[in-house]
Amino acid sequence: MHRASRSLFIPSPVAYAVLSLVSCTVLGLGHAGSAHAQSKLPSPGKPQEQEVVQGLQTSDGSPVLRGSSMLAEEPPGGPDIKLPTFIFGDRLSGRPDLETIIDGNAELRRGGSAIRADRLEYDQPTDVVKARGNVRINSSGNLFNGPTLDLKLDTFEGFFLLPDYKFLQNSGHGAADRVDFIDDKRLVAHNATFTTCERGEGPSWMPAWIVKASTIKFDKEDDIGEASGGVLRFMGVPILTGPTFSFPLSDKRKSGMLPPTIGIDSVSGMALTVPYYFDIAPNRDATLTPTFMSKRGVDLGGEYRYLERNYKGELRANLMPGDRLRNRDRWSYNYLHSGQYSTGLQAVGSVGLNLNLNRVSDDNYWRDFSRSGVLTQRLLPSDASLNWGRGPFSVTLRSLTYQTLQDVSAPIVPPYDRAPQLTASYVRSNVPLGGLGGFDYSVTTDATRFESDRTLTRQPNANRAFALAQISRPWIRPAGYITPKLMVNTTTYQFDAPIANGLRSASRTVPTFSLDSGLTFERDANFFGRAYTQTLEPRAFYVHTPYRDQSYLPNYDSGSNDFNFATVFTENAFVGNDRISDSNLLTLGATSRLLDPETGAEALRVGVAQRLRFKEQRVTLPGVAPVNDRFSDMLFGATVNLTKAWALDTTVQYNPKTNISERSTIGGRYNPSNYRVISAAYRRQRNVSEQYDIGWQWPINDLWGDKGKDLGAGRGQGAGRWYSVGRLNYSVPDKKFVDMVLGLEYDGCCWIGRVVLERSQQSTVANSTRLLFQLEFVGFSRIGSNPLKTLKANIPRYQYLREQSVTPSRFTNYD
Repeated sequence: MHRASRSLFIPSPVAYAVLSLVSCTVLGLGHAGSAHAQSKLPSPGKPQEQEVVQGLQTSDGSPVLRGSSMLAEEPPGGPDIKLPTFIFGDRLSGRPDLETIIDGNAELRRGGSAIRADRLEYDQPTDVVKARGNVRINSSGNLFNGPTLDLKLDTFEGFFLLPDYKFLQNSGHGAADRVDFIDDKRLVAHNATFTTCERGEGPSWMPAWIVKASTIKFDKEDDIGEASGGVLRFMGVPILTGPTFSFPLSDKRKSGMLPPTIGIDSVSGMALTVPYYFDIAPNRDATLTPTFMSKRGVDLGGEYRYLERNYKGELRANLMPGDRLRNRDRWSYNYLHSGQYSTGLQAVGSVGLNLNLNRVSDDNYWRDFSRSGVLTQRLLPSDASLNWGRGPFSVTLRSLTYQTLQDVSAPIVPPYDRAPQLTASYVRSNVPLGGLGGFDYSVTTDATRFESDRTLTRQPNANRAFALAQISRPWIRPAGYITPKLMVNTTTYQFDAPIANGLRSASRTVPTFSLDSGLTFERDANFFGRAYTQTLEPRAFYVHTPYRDQSYLPNYDSGSNDFNFATVFTENAFVGNDRISDSNLLTLGATSRLLDPETGAEALRVGVAQRLRFKEQRVTLPGVAPVNDRFSDMLFGATVNLTKAWALDTTVQYNPKTNISERSTIGGRYNPSNYRVISAAYRRQRNVSEQYDIGWQWPINDLWGDKGKDLGAGRGQGAGRWYSVGRLNYSVPDKKFVDMVLGLEYDGCCWIGRVVLERSQQSTVANSTRLLFQLEFVGFSRIGSNPLKTLKANIPRYQYLREQSVTPSRFTNYD
């Protein structure tokens, strides 16, 4: 503590300058013998910004200071440093080493705390300050106002009478008869209130929601509030009460009961969930979610998560004893794990383990239970893989099995289990060979046991092994590229029953040659009053694969490639390794783009592609006729992003023989600002399906001219605004909505109300309907069933009305 001499009165600016200068001398920011170590006397009420320029020193080794735009959230030097105390006011008096008294506009500062009052008395032996009259504390951005304060500065112990307070983290505020400070992170408010509603004008103002309690303990280190003898009132109506309940002061995790959720489901009836959260460690947590369903009973759910330096995972499980819907016990589990483990020896390499395990109790589980608005899938994989890699080598051992949930009215053929599957690969790039550089080559081998129910698949199980070797030499220049490639695929089978030709084994070797090439032309252009760089990028891709009869081979993992811009320039017409298409064809295509010359952003892309077949394709999937069209369908595509608000994406597959579009997709999006988005799409595949899809989030207040405020993402557009949210998927052949989400959101500034109706199609004749209600008390808690995951998953570019992405700085409320 640095102070003036006994009974010395100094005008405020002089006192402040003298005290600051003495403090700087003690800290070593100014000293004799160093003309280069500089300090600037701070102006009252303004934070100082200084940093040491790393690596820059004067001739005598002193660091050079310069201004910085970054302000330290914590005082420099660590928590144990002895911080100086700054005081100033209209009149200052005192006795050395005993007390200091400041009258009129009194202020005391130490570290991240500042105290203002009409009068301050500081007792140096006890380190206690007494403040009287219009007292205001700013402790790292947390504000307290009241008439009387007694506080021990170093430990921040003391009391405040009749204060009101406001916290920086969530803008929560309230008032109390008395506040006892335990330390700078913990305090207890007596006969206290708490809310995040911004105070309105007039003495009769009342917040939309408020917590009133006999005591409220605020823990700013763990960001937890605990109310004793408290009640939460919404619009004057008590909706939550109890001897003790806790609430978060930020998004920081904490153990305790989470807000209960209530939902209405056409299958389960009224559902009440009361979750409990366990904050086990910074990298581990668990949640228990018991749910009472009025039509079915009690579902006991839980989740456990962990995150380590080299691995992470989560386990979810549910158990419903005696489900009245099916008169049996129901259960499910899902376990995910991924990790990479180093052996510590560079010559040995690293090992990775990945698990995705799924199982349920019965075939009807997929229709009776939903998970966060997404129906449980009917094919449940259990996938475990162990991989090793070092340099260009990699090996993977895998086991993949499926649980197939069958429906008598719509049975499905199960996929093949791979138990086990062993793959190994060796990959090199830009390798010199025969005096030439730039070769890329690889060898991949795979040995798999395929097994499934033969009565459903109608073909034998098998052991299959294949090896794929390929080598290419790309020549890449700014104006274009050309890449010849040679591939050889050899495969052997061992069957557990004779195939169509009576054999129990088979083999096949297929070579493939391809040549990929392209050019790039650019020119300056001007469209729509804007300057662009326009490109023209023609591409030619030739592939030749000789015919090998594969009609007698069973099919375990092959399927047709989708016909689109990503697959039209590939060697094989199939995915998987049971069918290698014979090919003698040339694919021609061209793309033109409009690019922003300064940023490179793509404003427009148009493309066209078509295959020219010189010989019919005789290798096909079982039951499919050979492909003999000399010219394939034409692909047309366009993507338009001329403005930030509008976007358009369309793809058309056109048959030039019939002059009919075989498949078309047209999608557009209008997103002029935050919380205003409409997405629409039309999808049609001739003789298969035709659907309309529309999703939106839009303020209803726009209808009567109330455009709101642009407060930025995660802050809504102002209080008192209604938002319509939804997504509709309509099937033209079925003449009905397949899936539907409709909802309303209301932003009451410090509270948000949501109601969402969700309808999901389970089969051609059955569907599930849920009604979700939620009240969100901003910065406090949420009550009701949570529709946010449903809205985020279904509505493109949906934005939360409240989402804090940056922790506020303590200088936000700087005094």
